[in-house]
Amino acid sequence: MKTFRKLFVTVVSALAVVGIASAELEGWSTDLDKAMEQAKKEKKAILVEFTGSDWCPPCMMMRKNVFSKKEFVDAASKDYILVELDFPKADKELAKKNQPTAEKFKITGYPTVILLNSEGKEFNRFFASEHPSTEKFLAHLKAALEKKDMD
Repeated sequence: MKTFRKLFVTVVSALAVVGIASAELEGWSTDLDKAMEQAKKEKKAILVEFTGSDWCPPCMMMRKNVFSKKEFVDAASKDYILVELDFPKADKELAKKNQPTAEKFKITGYPTVILLNSEGKEFNRFFASEHPSTEKFLAHLKAALEKKDMD
């Protein structure tokens, strides 16, 4: 009976983690085409995060420590339309739907962030986990935008 209880708790815990991992982030879009339209209207850049929300430890860490934080979303949304493209193991259809975009941008690792101008032209690319706090990530976004404006 104890073995069954341990197995039950393990399964329920795993399902809860997958549910949390695959939940959509507040303030983030999952549709790059719609985000591009919005970016043109609002004259903003686009931040696209390619993530493996239920299997990639750095992705999960970034979601927990940066991307899900209201302070990050509020600050980043002033200059960027935020887009999350997920490649979860638990949702093969979602991963398949996002695969052509990953191929288009030649994504080779996760969590990769690509910054696009309002016309969809890439101006910066980096691994999100290089900037593991809200402050560091926002500072990088600001510097990337300033450098883009000088080019």
